[in-house]
Amino acid sequence: MKPAIRYQIVPAAPEAHLFEVTLVVDHPAAEGQVLSLPVWIPGSYLIREFAKNIVAISAADEQGAVAIEKQDKRSWRVGKVKGALTVRYTVYGFDLSVRTAYLDQTRAFFNGTSLCLGVEGQLDAPVGVELVAPNGKEYRDWRVATSLKPLKAKPYAFGTYQAANYDELIDHPVELGDFTLIQFKACGVPHDFVLSGRLPKLDSKRLARDVKAICEYQIKLFGEPAPFDRYVFMTFVSGDGYGGLEHRASTALMASRDSLPQPGETGMKSGYRQYLGLISHEYFHTWNVKRIKPAAYAPYPSDGEAYSRLLWAFEGLTSYYDDLTLVRTGLIEVDSYLELLSHTITGVLRTPGRLVQNLADSSFDTWIKYYRPDENAPNSMVSYYTKGALAGLCLDLHIRKETAGKQSLDDVMLALWQRYGREFYEGKPIGVPEAGWEAVAEEVTGLKLGPVFDHFLRSTEDLPLEAALAEVGVQWQARAQVGAADKGGWLEKSKPAGVWLGARTGTDQGLVKLSQVLSQGPAMQAGLSANDVLVAVDGLKATQANLDATLASAKPGDKVEVLAFRRDELMKFKLRLEAAPANTVGLKAGDGDKTKLARRKAWLGH
Repeated sequence: MKPAIRYQIVPAAPEAHLFEVTLVVDHPAAEGQVLSLPVWIPGSYLIREFAKNIVAISAADEQGAVAIEKQDKRSWRVGKVKGALTVRYTVYGFDLSVRTAYLDQTRAFFNGTSLCLGVEGQLDAPVGVELVAPNGKEYRDWRVATSLKPLKAKPYAFGTYQAANYDELIDHPVELGDFTLIQFKACGVPHDFVLSGRLPKLDSKRLARDVKAICEYQIKLFGEPAPFDRYVFMTFVSGDGYGGLEHRASTALMASRDSLPQPGETGMKSGYRQYLGLISHEYFHTWNVKRIKPAAYAPYPSDGEAYSRLLWAFEGLTSYYDDLTLVRTGLIEVDSYLELLSHTITGVLRTPGRLVQNLADSSFDTWIKYYRPDENAPNSMVSYYTKGALAGLCLDLHIRKETAGKQSLDDVMLALWQRYGREFYEGKPIGVPEAGWEAVAEEVTGLKLGPVFDHFLRSTEDLPLEAALAEVGVQWQARAQVGAADKGGWLEKSKPAGVWLGARTGTDQGLVKLSQVLSQGPAMQAGLSANDVLVAVDGLKATQANLDATLASAKPGDKVEVLAFRRDELMKFKLRLEAAPANTVGLKAGDGDKTKLARRKAWLGH
């Protein structure tokens, strides 16, 4: 029996980036049917107003055209109809991201949140989706990649797919095009790896082998069977792309060509390491946030924000496990993992906002801060991704230490899965209460963790990273930044601390432009502001090279004169340079204490 709600989606005008969508509702509301689009997509915590891309809409019943009126920024009301309701609308899609919709002559991609109007009052009803190929012989090689279940469609073919309800429909993105397909099984479950865009020569066997290792480790971490019958990775490859968005049985990714493994390459290049970390992150979300999720997201409110102070646990801990998975599976060595960890620590320590905003508040304020950063963001906020990952590290090592290695964060995650996640889409859609995560952690470990959580989550004190890592035989090196490209890492030969400007810079027509001025640094104390364009430093043209040379030769206490434009006004400033702070961290695995070595092996797997 065909579903009573049916969509037809056609990439009608690729050159104009226009999709044509037809929605048929067999049993519309008698008093007038309301149709709406969500204002945000789960996993990306920002109001995005997807309805702005609907450029034309009309409605009809079996007797002809009927009135349809927009009610607000996201919804329309159709007048009374006789029989089935048919709505036709055109959607513009030209956002090259994983969050919305895209269409041109090379490919199409969309999330249901951008293309599929929800039928209010019938959101729990089954739906069908017919995917139609664009007209033209140039599209004859296009195929379909999606984790939606086929209704009347062959694998990877245009045709009709189905979803149990609207929430399921919008949680399965769709890729259309002439893509590359790699297939493998992880713990017996089929996995499709789809790559679109212009690809380099690709070592597909290595990619499949490495991703399979990630998938099997995470499936076994939470316990077989996997919570899906089939999984689809969708990666758009470009010159400099990066990003991802999780879904219940798939993920949409963006990657640069240089990050992909190519035939003949040996070792682990940094770009590929980063790409595998992204894959690991989004795949881990299959459990942590798609099924184990805050109560505020069960269900997701489609008409506005969903507030929770738990994003540190759902995004931050996922960020902790993404690279941890790589080292535990042997895809990267311990030294490589510690290098990545040092980058994360350094990024947090270079953010003055960590001393202003705590992790719980960072989670709560994601709608107005993390996804909407401005020039003052480093001074006023901290990332629940990066500091959340470090809180997870400290919590994991604390649990291991206090239970003599009998318990770990893995046990907490497994308990959360069994209590909240495993049956979320099996009739028990219960989210984690705001106090529930901490309660489960205490229950599983038998530890009184209140003071720990108060420190890690509800205070702005720095995390006890150095002490925690020392317990597992990891040496800590704190030093000043050496050059703009220095993200952290161990230096065998330390260099004396130089001076710093206390600002992050870019360029504007060859001159230095201050993008962000950091709290209490020399630039702020001198009165410089974000967006100031430096013209001269001590009488010389303010190029980045000249500025770097000036700072390299200066000593703490030296004064320099800076000329800068603010808007169209030339201003003069006197900077008193200060010693660069020791906010760059290097980590190194020690090899002395056997007890600490054993703890590190238990933590990292080798």
